[in-house]
Amino acid sequence: MDWLANTVLVMHALVVLFIVGGLLAIWVGAWLERAWVRNRVFRLTHLVAIGIIALLAVLDIPCPLTVLEDWLRTGHAGPQGFVQRWVSNLLYYDLPGWVFATAYAAFLLVVAVTWFRVPPRS
Repeated sequence: MDWLANTVLVMHALVVLFIVGGLLAIWVGAWLERAWVRNRVFRLTHLVAIGIIALLAVLDIPCPLTVLEDWLRTGHAGPQGFVQRWVSNLLYYDLPGWVFATAYAAFLLVVAVTWFRVPPRS
């Protein structure tokens, strides 16, 4: 089952890359006046993705991908979320869950403001 857990991990990392990298790509694309940054489907998918993440964090609901990965690796769910676990592993500092919930909500706010500053087209 390790290969399946690794697949979930890679999918999870791609979601994070889409959310963080997507926002950066929108800003750079807007600055370079690229039409694709105003694609409504891309932008709505991006907004909904971070919206779900922020909602789960604020409601203190574990991310389903993290739960699935933990279950595939160990047979039970772990106590930390995906980003919290990897930031903790990278920095060797375990931050409380509210810090991540606040960061996700702030990121959602930035994405929402970007929606209006660089509006998508129909």
